[in-house]
Amino acid sequence: MEGIKIPLLDLIIIVVYMLGILAVGILVVKKRQMTSSSYFLAGRSLNWALVGAALFASNISTIHLVGLASAGFEDGMVQGNFEWMATLLLVVLGLIFAPFYFKNKISTLPEFLEKRYSVVSRGLLAFLAIVGALFMHIGISLYAGAVVFENFFGISIWISIGIIALVTSIYTILGGLKAVVVTESIQTVILIIGAGVMAFLAFKALPEHGIHSYADLKEAVKPDQLNLLRSYESNPKLPWYSLVLGYPIIGLWYWCADQTIVQRVLGARSLRDAQIGPIFAGFIKILPVFLLVVPGILAYVLFGDIIKDPNDTLPTLITELLPSGLMGLLAAALLAALMSTIAAALNSSATLVSVDIVKRIRPQTTDKQQVRIGRWTAGLVMLLAIAWSPMIERFISIFDAINEILAVLSPPIAVVFLFGVFSRRGTKEASAVSIISGFILGAVVFMIDFPMFGDVKIITEYLEIPYMMQAFWLFVIISIIYFGVSYLTPRPPLEKIRDLTLESPLAFLTKGKITGITDPRIMAAILLSIMVVLYIIFN
Repeated sequence: MEGIKIPLLDLIIIVVYMLGILAVGILVVKKRQMTSSSYFLAGRSLNWALVGAALFASNISTIHLVGLASAGFEDGMVQGNFEWMATLLLVVLGLIFAPFYFKNKISTLPEFLEKRYSVVSRGLLAFLAIVGALFMHIGISLYAGAVVFENFFGISIWISIGIIALVTSIYTILGGLKAVVVTESIQTVILIIGAGVMAFLAFKALPEHGIHSYADLKEAVKPDQLNLLRSYESNPKLPWYSLVLGYPIIGLWYWCADQTIVQRVLGARSLRDAQIGPIFAGFIKILPVFLLVVPGILAYVLFGDIIKDPNDTLPTLITELLPSGLMGLLAAALLAALMSTIAAALNSSATLVSVDIVKRIRPQTTDKQQVRIGRWTAGLVMLLAIAWSPMIERFISIFDAINEILAVLSPPIAVVFLFGVFSRRGTKEASAVSIISGFILGAVVFMIDFPMFGDVKIITEYLEIPYMMQAFWLFVIISIIYFGVSYLTPRPPLEKIRDLTLESPLAFLTKGKITGITDPRIMAAILLSIMVVLYIIFN
C-alpha cells in the first residue's frame, strides 16, 4: 500500500466508519416515501437536539477543523472570536428569525424574501445562495478534505477531490435532509470526543518541550498569540474593532439567512424546537476554541519545526499525538463530517433550484420531478465546485478563505433580512436594488483584493482595510442605498408585511409570557452571560 502514511488498523477503521455512516444515511430514508418535503426538509420532523447538533456539525466539519487549527497556528486565540461571537448570532436566529420562518411555513429563505418583498428578491437571493454554497461550503470543503487525504495517504489534491466528490455525490442523491441531519449528529459526538482527546494529549506533551507553566507557554509562542482581542499593529488582519463591526455582518447571513445552515431550522417539528435548537448549538460553539484553536497554538510550540504550511496543522497533530486506532477514528470522523457538510450544501442548492427557480417558472412541476431536478442540480453544482476548489490554496489558510468570501457576499443579504424584519418601511424596490448593487460591489472588491495574478492584496495590504472592515463598509453603503430607495418608493401595505416584521424593536423579548428556565429567552440569557464571563477571563 505505497503512499499510505498511517497504520493499517487506522485505515481499516476509516473505511469501516465511512461505510457505516454511509449506510446510516441511506437506511434513515430507505423505507420513507421520498417526497419533496422529506427530501428537502426532513418532513418537518426534527427536534431541538437534532436541529442544534446539525447546526453545529454543518458548521464545524472538516473546513473548520482544519481551518481553526491552522488559524490557531498562524494567528492564535484571535481566531476564536469567530466561534464565540457566533453564539450571539445563533441567539438572534433563535429569538428573532426562527419564529418568522416557522410561523410562515417557508421551505426556503428566498421564499421568505418573496413574502416580505417580491418574487424578484426571491430569485436574486436564490442565485446568491447557490453561489455561496458552490464557492464556500462545497468548494472549500473539498479542498479541506483533500488536505486531510494528502497528509494521511499522500494522494494528490486533484485525486483526493475526485474521490470525495464521487462518494459524497452518491450519498447526497440517495439521502436527503433527514439523512444528512442524522449523520451530522453522529459526527458531532465523535468530533468532540476525538478533538478533546487530541487537545488533552497536546497539553500533556508540553513538558517534553520545556513548557511547565503559562509563563513558559507565553514565552514560546508568537507575540500576542494567546490574546483574544488584538490591535491593528499586533494583527492587521483581525484588529478588535474589525471583529466587533464586521462579524455581525457576515454572521447575519451565515447563521440567519444561509439556506445551507438554516435549512435545519426550517425542518423543525415545532416553534419551540426551531428556537431552542440554535441556542443549543450556541452552547456547543463554546467548545471549538478549546478543542481546535488552542491545540493549533500548541502545535506551534510542539511541531513548529515540521509544519511548513498552516493548513497542515491538524493532520500533524493527529498523526503525531494520537495513538493507532484513535487516529483512524478521528480521521474517519473528519472525512465523514466532510461528506455530511458537502451533502448539506448540495441538498440546499437542490432545494433552491427546485423550489425557488423551477417551481416558480413551471408551477405544474410534480413532486417527483422536483426531487429529480434537485438531484441533477446537485451533480452540476458539484462539478463546478471541483473546478473552483484548487484555488483555495492561494489563501493563507482555509479559515481565511471562508471569511473573505463571506465578507463580500454577506452585506447585501444582511441588509435585506435585518431591515426586512426590523423596519416596515423597506420596499420591494429597495430589496432588489440592494441585492444587485451589493453583489456587484462585493464582486469588485473580491476581484481587486484576490491575489490571482500575484501575492498582493490591494485593499487589505495597500489601503490597510481588513476584510472584516470591508464587510462593514459594504454594509453601510448598501444600507444607505436600501433606505434611500425605500423612501423614494411607495410604502408596502401593512397587511402584507404585518406577520413578517416586528411590531417593535424589542418585541421578540417582551411578547409572550416567560414559561420557565427552558424558555428560549432565558436559555439565551444564560448563554450570553457565559460568553461575557469567558471574554472577561480571556482578555
